[in-house]
Amino acid sequence: MTTTTLLFALLGAGAATGVLLVVIGLRGQPGGEARPAARAKHLDQKIVGRLAVALLVGIGVGMFTGWVVGAALCAAAVLGLPRILASNVDHQRQLERIEAIAGWTEMLRDTLMAAAGLEQAIIATASTCPEPIRDEITALAMRLERGERLAPGLRELAEQLHDPTADLVISALVLASDHQARKLADLLGELAVEAREQATMRMRVDAGRARSRTSVRLIVITTLVFAAGLVLFNRDYLRPFDSPVGQLALLLVGALFATAFAWMTKISRFREPDRFLTELGSIRTPESVVDEAASSKGATT
Repeated sequence: MTTTTLLFALLGAGAATGVLLVVIGLRGQPGGEARPAARAKHLDQKIVGRLAVALLVGIGVGMFTGWVVGAALCAAAVLGLPRILASNVDHQRQLERIEAIAGWTEMLRDTLMAAAGLEQAIIATASTCPEPIRDEITALAMRLERGERLAPGLRELAEQLHDPTADLVISALVLASDHQARKLADLLGELAVEAREQATMRMRVDAGRARSRTSVRLIVITTLVFAAGLVLFNRDYLRPFDSPVGQLALLLVGALFATAFAWMTKISRFREPDRFLTELGSIRTPESVVDEAASSKGATT
């Protein structure tokens, strides 16, 4: 394989990974939320690993075929296909977290009904709360034991859980911590029921879309196997793609397939509802209002 072909393969694979990096950077996190540090680090490591594999695959394909566009498309496929072909593990994990939030809410309700304060209830339930959210609740309990105020600790918990259902429960807890709500136990019971109903609804929707996800995987795998078979066993059929015009045609075909795969994946996935606590200061309590007024008064004087 000539040096020019290798150079073009490197350029194609590098261009594909560069474009995808730009897209990832522009998209960021839905709603602009700050990700917890541990999750962000794990996600960054995962992205770097995929980029390295994509670059190697793009170089290999470019050297084998001599197609710059083919190298770029294969590099993009390495980055995009895991999302299309992966099982619905993330959605299942989200359902487990919603169930855990509902269970912890019920535990708070029962503890509050035993005449315990909200902070004491949170600390008491930290060690026995459901496993999917135990680390976050334990961290909150430790912060409270060190003397941190309840409202800021709950806002930090909302960022860590990063879930709309958790936002609903935590907003009620934040308001209750400042207003001393008398019927907080009853409200938490209703919120727990709502969380379980939401989890049940998601399970029904997911079961209905399971067939669509299976169809998408079959279509994608069949298409890729057919294309790979042509490249490996019938190169003469694909020889027109060796020309510059053929490369443009290959780019168009690849873009059409990528668009179709992305569209099929979108209609087979469950769209997560948007969070409404997208900033640590989203819930304005009387204390926060007083602090802001004092700071602004000090700035004017």
